[in-house]
Amino acid sequence: MLLFRTCPPASPARLTKLGALASVGFLFAPALAWADPSPALDRFSFSVGAFSADPKFNASVSSPYGALRTRDLEPGRVTMPRITADLLIGDSHGISFDYYRYKRDYFGQASGSDSFGGFGSVTAVGNANLNVKLDFAKLSYKWWLGSGNTVFGLGAGAAYYRIGVGTNANIVVNGRVRTLNEDSSDDAIAPLLEVGVRHAITPDLRLFADLSGVRKGGGRFHGSIYNATAGVEWFPVKNVGVVLAYGATNIDMARESSTAETRVKVKLHGPSAFLKARF
Repeated sequence: MLLFRTCPPASPARLTKLGALASVGFLFAPALAWADPSPALDRFSFSVGAFSADPKFNASVSSPYGALRTRDLEPGRVTMPRITADLLIGDSHGISFDYYRYKRDYFGQASGSDSFGGFGSVTAVGNANLNVKLDFAKLSYKWWLGSGNTVFGLGAGAAYYRIGVGTNANIVVNGRVRTLNEDSSDDAIAPLLEVGVRHAITPDLRLFADLSGVRKGGGRFHGSIYNATAGVEWFPVKNVGVVLAYGATNIDMARESSTAETRVKVKLHGPSAFLKARF
């Protein structure tokens, strides 16, 4: 036998109270979901600009004959395109994206002991060419602490990077001239950590600073990338502004195979300028 138990009907007074609470909830739900964030943050922003860096790099490329190594090279200023985007979820959580590309060619004359690079009985003669290309992109989650004009951020995510190194040189091996033509490229994904601070002098004039690090150990493609940036944002109109910053990036990457190893160290420092849209 099945027994059914019926509940007594709600009283009119109780229905009235529930209706009032529901009405209050619907009225305040949008406000709770979209409460105003700190004036140092935007709901969504997108920036396009360039990083004008004064690079210093050195590289080593092994070969069946030995290894070629450069000295610290300073080939002059280079401008790199850069794109960033930030999305705020709620009042204190967000997603951040950053992408840039570094590309540089080195062309030098070498002969005798003043060579492109020397190691043991391996010496470059004549023309020695080296080209380096790095693509770097990061996607991270950020947690912002604080609700006033100053907020502090902690971030964690992943970085994708791809590096390619090409070497072309005539080398002397035990008195004989040989041609070294080596191309090496690979990509990897590595964990990323970030810290940052934002301060709004006014809603249209803000300061910021960021520090991030990527490190991947083991495997055939490994190394580290560290970046520090500080700057100012100014919005002459409500949704469009300019960003001026100064940054430093330190890249140390190595690729290993069964027969060769390529290692590249790049230090970049210089100003950046962006056009930023916020919503």
